[in-house]
Amino acid sequence: MTPDEVNARIAGFFPGTMGMRFTVCEPRRIVAELTVTRALCTIPGVMHGGAIMALADTVGAYGTAANLTGGKGTTTMESKTNFFAAAREGETVTAEATPLHLGGRTHVWETAIRGADGRLIAKVTQTQYVLDPR
Repeated sequence: MTPDEVNARIAGFFPGTMGMRFTVCEPRRIVAELTVTRALCTIPGVMHGGAIMALADTVGAYGTAANLTGGKGTTTMESKTNFFAAAREGETVTAEATPLHLGGRTHVWETAIRGADGRLIAKVTQTQYVLDPR
């Protein structure tokens, strides 16, 4: 999968509607960016935690997808988020996911969400379940 292929795939779905843009799609590294719009904020000017989690969930899921063969799929079965700083309206944040475990039935990804200045906004660890083809 190339970033252009993933960006075309998410168009019209929730990640595309949020404004996610994939920039790196490799089996061991997935990177996407998102500009914080008012629609993604909770109190004026601060990105909603759910939007941060949705960004991380999407990059982790595509990380698993980049490592699957034979028509297998994936779904998130667990996710944990630690929040460290606020992302502000107008700021572009970057999510970088790397695998901690790539097993036959589960994959575990760690995603760092960083602000434009490099500060850590959140760290997400998620477990993806590998689905057999239907």
